[in-house]
Amino acid sequence: MADIPAYNPYAPPIFAQPKQPSPAFDPMLGYKKRDQLFPGEDSYFKANPHVAGMAAETGDVILNPYSPPGVNHDSVARNEAMRLYMRERGITPDFAVTPEQRQQFVGTAYGSDDAALRQTIAARIYSGDPSANATDEQKSYADALIQRLMGR
Repeated sequence: MADIPAYNPYAPPIFAQPKQPSPAFDPMLGYKKRDQLFPGEDSYFKANPHVAGMAAETGDVILNPYSPPGVNHDSVARNEAMRLYMRERGITPDFAVTPEQRQQFVGTAYGSDDAALRQTIAARIYSGDPSANATDEQKSYADALIQRLMGR
């Protein structure tokens, strides 16, 4: 006769299902990378290999196939996904921008658009891009935004 284990009132029922892990945080924030570029996008990227990616007007992330080797496309994609997230929700960071950061973006689309400049700084912080040259205030803002995204 087999030994029957003693009753343990604290043991989980044998029919209990193991807890399912919570869904992993999606660093792309639900946005998709679109591989097929429109002709205008392809022309733009070909003429601007220094632009690694873009938060496209279609709501997709597009990456520049002509960007130089060594570009971290995963980081660029996360950056552009955060830009889409902020754009679609009307989020404009309210932190101060340093004179050095302003100088860094002179002559770019961000140089004359303060809201876009703040958004790109926050997105670069999110993606881990050191070119953000982020201040403590900017890092705190980005951290709070990321915590909100993660539902914490």
